[in-house]
Amino acid sequence: MSYFNPEDLKKFGQISDLQPEMGKKFFDWYGEVFKEGALTVREKNLIALAVAHAVQCPYCMDAYTNSCLSEGADEEQMMEAIHVAAAIKGGATLVNAVPMMNTIKAKLM
Repeated sequence: MSYFNPEDLKKFGQISDLQPEMGKKFFDWYGEVFKEGALTVREKNLIALAVAHAVQCPYCMDAYTNSCLSEGADEEQMMEAIHVAAAIKGGATLVNAVPMMNTIKAKLM
């Protein structure tokens, strides 16, 4: 059995059922975030797709793959956005090696 069930994405709106006030605030804010602004809706969806992969949310990956396609992004743009996320995530892992290197130098030099 998998925890990821694509049908569950359709139930996302139901998160308000157990806490209507907070759910409404979230969905109001979420809706505002994805409106056209300094970034286009297409650009925001590409960012969301990249973040979805970085945080490894299969529901978000599914949703934003479809949103990106609906907003006119192509396969190359989508994969490039994911590579950007992977590079940042990889770099964030590697940059945290600097304190380790500092400790090694302090103890062994």
